[in-house]
Amino acid sequence: MGSTQFGNFEHFCRDSTLPICNLLSDTHNQTGPWKGCALTGIPLSEGRILGNIGSILLSGLAILTSIYLLHRSERKRAAVGRREMQVFLVGYIIISICEIFTIGEFPLGENVRIAFSGIHIGFVTATIWALLVNAVVGYQLLDDGTPLSMGALIGSSLVWLIGTGYIALDTGFKWTGYWTEDSYALPNRNIALYVLYQLLPLVMIVLFFGLEAILVLRVLGETKPMIYLTGSAVLFALGQVFTYVVSPYICNGTAGKIDGSLFETLFTLLAVVMIWVFWSSITEDDWPMPVNQVNYP
Repeated sequence: MGSTQFGNFEHFCRDSTLPICNLLSDTHNQTGPWKGCALTGIPLSEGRILGNIGSILLSGLAILTSIYLLHRSERKRAAVGRREMQVFLVGYIIISICEIFTIGEFPLGENVRIAFSGIHIGFVTATIWALLVNAVVGYQLLDDGTPLSMGALIGSSLVWLIGTGYIALDTGFKWTGYWTEDSYALPNRNIALYVLYQLLPLVMIVLFFGLEAILVLRVLGETKPMIYLTGSAVLFALGQVFTYVVSPYICNGTAGKIDGSLFETLFTLLAVVMIWVFWSSITEDDWPMPVNQVNYP
């Protein structure tokens, strides 16, 4: 296997609660081979537990908040990229639903957990792609909300969803055995998911913020929306820090009652809200757009 750590999830799964860890082990990640801090939660019958309740509740709040933002988006009928923003919010809702059963310590059968985890990972990649497309929509290269624009967005998002989701599910269920070959050295290593789930979404997010910053500063000539955009970036970064750096300290310090995933869920929710506020702030009717805007009901 060599000495490279590229594609290795061992340390991530030892220190964090990630959906992918449910796919890389024959047992649930908190009691599997990772030897990290195990979430204790509320004991149930037959040795089962209900843990990460904070993450479960915050995921529920994320669903309700996103539904509210969907409704608010619907009322902004003249806003550029309204339908495209709604696609992003729907993707985030599905991610939050999956997170209840993948990040939350829910008493589920192993196959059910693997299914939710595969769907979760597929929607993470597809939803972040949809977010990047939202940044491109702001430049009005195509008329937003039209069948062509929506078809391109949904079609390309489905490619990411199906491709990444299939690899994730095949990894968990071992349908073909392709992803369990020696070069991948499961349960610790999966190069394909490392690229699709860890690296490419990060690249997409950086591109999103870069494109939006150029749009606001160079095209619209405004600075105030940058407060919201920067705020969303900081909140998202904080969530990642709590997931990958602070999580084991929280888990050990609370004797396994919570870990960093609770704060990751919270800060990601706040980042999504700030992204929506940013989008709303740059789609006011009295702001100029780079080309003639066509309103679609």
